Amino acid sequence: MLSAGILTVSDKGAAGERHDKSGELIRRILSNMDIHIVNYDIVPDEQGLIAEKLAKWADEDDLDLVFTTGGTGLAPRDVTPEATLSVVDRTVPGFAEAMRAESLKKTPMAMLSRAVAGTRGKCLIVNLPGSPKAVRECLEVILPVLPHAAETLSGHAGECGTAETYVLHS
Repeated sequence: MLSAGILTVSDKGAAGERHDKSGELIRRILSNMDIHIVNYDIVPDEQGLIAEKLAKWADEDDLDLVFTTGGTGLAPRDVTPEATLSVVDRTVPGFAEAMRAESLKKTPMAMLSRAVAGTRGKCLIVNLPGSPKAVRECLEVILPVLPHAAETLSGHAGECGTAETYVLHS
């Protein structure tokens, strides 16, 4: 079973002024895939705090997957991509490209996403948008490859799995 962390990036969420619907949705979707949620937290839009949490979860907690939600837009305090890029060893642009391409079919606002994905050691880190609707749409795109990506990073991958094996069940 894969292990994962969910990091919600939101000033209002961290201050207790907003309920974290996106983080809860990610938890529900991943749990339906037999992915064990080990860590969950909400932090404000502070690059250092985000980077520190991502590095700790990848290095010390040895998670297979980390998902962020929020902080990927154009607002001055949206710094999740910068925090992610500061801690990853390698970028995996296909995740963000696929999410943006699919989202563009639904809204031109997808062009404003600055989400990134990358690896730190054996951990895959993926930035997701902040809205629950966009989180669902983006997870639907990347779910088919998550298990194989994690297996490959851990050095345990065999042949490429079929995408049909890993679909989102609402």
